[in-house]
Amino acid sequence: MKKFRGFTLAEVLITLAIIGIVAAITLPSLLVNVNEKAWDAQKKALHARLAQAIGQMNTLGGYGTYTEDEDGTATEDTAAESFILDALSKVYKINNVCGADKLSACGIPSSIATLNGTDALKFPTKMSELNAKLLNDSNWQGTETGGIADTKAAGFETVNGESVAVFYNPLCGSDTANQHYAQNKMCVNFVYDLNGEEGPNQVGKDVGFITALYNKNSVVVAPNPYSKDYASTAPQYTEAEDKIDASTACKTMGDDLRLPNRDELASMFINAPLIELGESTDYYWSGSIISLGDSGFGWDQSFDNGHCGHPRRSWAYSIRCIRR
Repeated sequence: MKKFRGFTLAEVLITLAIIGIVAAITLPSLLVNVNEKAWDAQKKALHARLAQAIGQMNTLGGYGTYTEDEDGTATEDTAAESFILDALSKVYKINNVCGADKLSACGIPSSIATLNGTDALKFPTKMSELNAKLLNDSNWQGTETGGIADTKAAGFETVNGESVAVFYNPLCGSDTANQHYAQNKMCVNFVYDLNGEEGPNQVGKDVGFITALYNKNSVVVAPNPYSKDYASTAPQYTEAEDKIDASTACKTMGDDLRLPNRDELASMFINAPLIELGESTDYYWSGSIISLGDSGFGWDQSFDNGHCGHPRRSWAYSIRCIRR
């Protein structure tokens, strides 16, 4: 008789146990990667659609009514809702519109996790809650075209299921050549959640922001910031081959990272509490240069008061990269 050899029941059970352990270890990370790729694609599509809609508008400022008493208390505020109903809905299909006190009716979560995933943040319902530094410094008030108002947020749902909160500034300036404060050039800031209250409700994953700058000839940006600063401050550019500068620092941290341009950096200041950026008075380098007789000047951004300056590129500032 021929003898047949096979696996014992114990060997089969051990093999299945090993497969189960390996699957338990690898599947979560695989699912995270799949989700992140899907979110990235959805973010880019939402940015493209909103940019196209904004591009069809002649102006962004002036919608709705915003008035204050002498003590600064808003007595009437229809700005954000009017912008959605009277402007955006004409060029972008919207399913539902919600006021500041009913954002949850549009699927907007009551709280979100910041970029590092460890801190919970109450979802902002007005401009000063989005970033108090937008309004707490008087140095820029009245010095240039525009300004900013502490308007209430409004929300809407897209036909693709995204929940979007709108922070609208009816006073935004239109002079793109003279916008030395992010507050003046901000017209509309969208904070979105790709899947409503479903979760994880974290910035950098299903939560992000898109900013429309300048009243006329508007620019729409959607920076996706890296979770931490570059290890140290550096000049924007240096000719020394053995020195790291802002133009190359992001490449040393990852091939998918780059410096934000001037407008992307302004958007990051506007949304700084969401990404935990700007707790100090440090300036951050952008990747944009300015021609003042030569190329020795670059644009930076203050995360303390919103100032956008153009110092010498040899000065050392902080660096926060964004994903391509």
